[in-house]
Amino acid sequence: MEAILMEDLEILKRLKANLESCILGKEAEIELLLAATLAGGHVLLEDVPGTGKTVLIKALAKSVQGQFRRIQCNPDLLPTDITGVSIYHPKQETFWFRPGPVMTNILLADEINRATTKTQSALLEAMEERHVTVDGECYPLPEPFLLLATQNPIDFEGTYVLPEAQLDRFMMKFSLGYPNHETEKAMLFSQAVGHPVDRLEPVTDTERLVAMQQRAKQVHVDDAVADYIVSIARKTREHAAIFLGASPRATIALLNASKALAYLRGRDFVIPDDIKYLAPYVLGHRIILHSEARIDGTTLDSVFKSIFEQVRVPVRLEK
Repeated sequence: MEAILMEDLEILKRLKANLESCILGKEAEIELLLAATLAGGHVLLEDVPGTGKTVLIKALAKSVQGQFRRIQCNPDLLPTDITGVSIYHPKQETFWFRPGPVMTNILLADEINRATTKTQSALLEAMEERHVTVDGECYPLPEPFLLLATQNPIDFEGTYVLPEAQLDRFMMKFSLGYPNHETEKAMLFSQAVGHPVDRLEPVTDTERLVAMQQRAKQVHVDDAVADYIVSIARKTREHAAIFLGASPRATIALLNASKALAYLRGRDFVIPDDIKYLAPYVLGHRIILHSEARIDGTTLDSVFKSIFEQVRVPVRLEK
């Protein structure tokens, strides 16, 4: 590998260590978050309160010296509370744009499903186009821009289901889950004299992060591996248990996420195992099962297992 790539790997290793010092026992989930960050994708964290979702996002922002903003979503939140608003100044006789919290590098939308669908839709343009439009004027977002949203899966009172169009714009969806006994015990001592996030030291900056994102895009994808990605996505549209399969946007997201994961793991090429590992996190929240399948107890895990068994894995025979 080139020297610049080795420098990136050292930065990514230190970045991962930073996050692991704040969220104990969640190495796999931290790797997923870093892969999405390298791919420039947005992440939806769905979990019960108190599992460390917000802490993880704050730790990422501090580690890359990124500008961080937080939106606490609730039914009273307005679209302009996110995008910003134009305010009239009588002396200048003109409108001045006052940017909203979306004008940042890392945006945390906490409990996103508590905002109304109208307010949630204010994020659609920012997530896809990387800019917002206010009063006919287009304002580009800073680079990098990452939306990391959280939602509580068990609290239904005062919540609004995320529309499929918005779910499709999240590159990944995953949960942190509860820690095991030993990890939870270690947490008691790690926070005895203060929170680990307060002691974090930055390991890189946003300029270097953008450069790493560009290099991750250059990771090689063999034609056979690309066929494998497309075949998996198409199988989700043909599977008997699935009502709505993955969109072409999801296929592209799986490709980009796989490139980023390969880069994070120190490779300049994607292998089929990258695809199989990421597919449930990238495609799972975009898939809707038939009601009959859900009643019969069919799960997304069993559906993906079935799909992987039907799609031939590309192999290369070396002479």
